[in-house]
Parts: sequence; C-alpha cells; structure tokens
Amino acid sequence: MEKRQELYTGKAKSVYTTDDPDLLVLHFRDDASAFDGKKKESLARKGKVNNIFNAFIMQRLEEAGIPTHFEKQLSDTESLVKKMEMIPVECVVRNIAAGGLVKRLGVEEGISLNPPTFELFLKNDEKGDPMINESLAETFGWATPEQLAEMKSLTFKVNHILKQLFAEGDMLLVDYKLEFGVFKGDVILGDEFSPDGCRLWDAHTREKLDKDRFRQGLGGVIEAYEEVARRIGIHID
Repeated sequence: MEKRQELYTGKAKSVYTTDDPDLLVLHFRDDASAFDGKKKESLARKGKVNNIFNAFIMQRLEEAGIPTHFEKQLSDTESLVKKMEMIPVECVVRNIAAGGLVKRLGVEEGISLNPPTFELFLKNDEKGDPMINESLAETFGWATPEQLAEMKSLTFKVNHILKQLFAEGDMLLVDYKLEFGVFKGDVILGDEFSPDGCRLWDAHTREKLDKDRFRQGLGGVIEAYEEVARRIGIHID
C-alpha cells in the first residue's frame, strides 16, 4: 500500500489517497481546535494518542458487529481506512446533560437523561454545524430515510457498547457524536471516536476527562486522554 497525495485536511486530521482506490490514509495531527476553529493550539502527542485510542475503539465496535471504515493502524499517527462517500449529518447521543443541551434548554448540567436524547446536526463549519431533523435531511438530500434509520440504529448500538466499556473504567459516557458514510452501498461508521468527539467524566468525582479541558482552559488535556485510555486497557508508550 502506497500513500500518495493529500486529499483533504481538517481541523485535526489529514486524509491521503493510496494506490488502492478504495482505501485512504488517515493522519492524526497534534492540532486542537474549539468553537468552530476560533481557539487553536498544538498539543504534543495528541495525534498519537487519538490515533491509538481510535484504533482500539473501532476494533471493539467491529467485534461487536458495528461496521466501520477502519482497516488497520499503520503507525503512531496514521491508520488505513475505507474510502467512503460521507453523509454530511452528525448523530449525537446524550446520556447526561452537558454542553450545548444545557445552553439551549437551560437544564442543569449533570442530570441523567432517560431515555438518552438523539439529535442530528448538519456538518457545515461555516454555518456552525446547525441542528437539523430528519425532514430537513431528506428534503435537502443530505441523507435518505433508510440511511437515517440505519445511522440512528447504529448510534444507539454504539451507545450500549461504549457506555459499558467506559463504566468498566469508572467513567461516564456523557455524550458523543458519530459520523457515517456509504461504502459499496452500506452505511458504515466513519471519522473517529476519541475524547475529542465525546464527553467523559470520572464516575465518582465527575472530573472532565475530554476535550472540555481544552475548551474551558482546564489544562492537562493529553494527560486526561491518556488516563481514559489507561482505564479501558489501551497501552500508549
């Protein structure tokens, strides 16, 4: 497998083509950003930690029957993934009130949500990833009804699997976002799953162990990511 030209560069990852038209190289950089790119910083080891973390999670999900774009980890900062046609809709599940939900509805941070909420957001940085619904997604051709149903089903299956995994490490999976794409006609999980795209709290102290440490200037961002990894059995040199 030969890595070739850069296809796309995002806030924290870059994507490269390969000599196989069905496969891409996903490169995790040390860049961190928040508030639609208004806050940016380079954090040493972030790319390595997120790449190894993501590889572990994706393999766990595959073992549990969740189809993903992940093929294999290539190095500390790169992984091989399937080339998908991305669906520009983010799926968000919230188990505990935090972040945008608290701001929008004025509810108390930390209350348990039963059943968990499910939300859709249009993946559009220029518009600030606005919240949408199934009707809008269908009308504007962002996703079909069948794709939306499959995305929702897979998102809740992921919730069941990962809530249990993080609970074994004495952590609460507060909320998270997932992105999906189509590969050879099937809807599969794409992008990444790391502390960059979810909220994780210590189950006893409710200490934040995720990207909120960067957003809120709490410090110890990568140390928190590494602590999460250690608790669920990920070894990072």
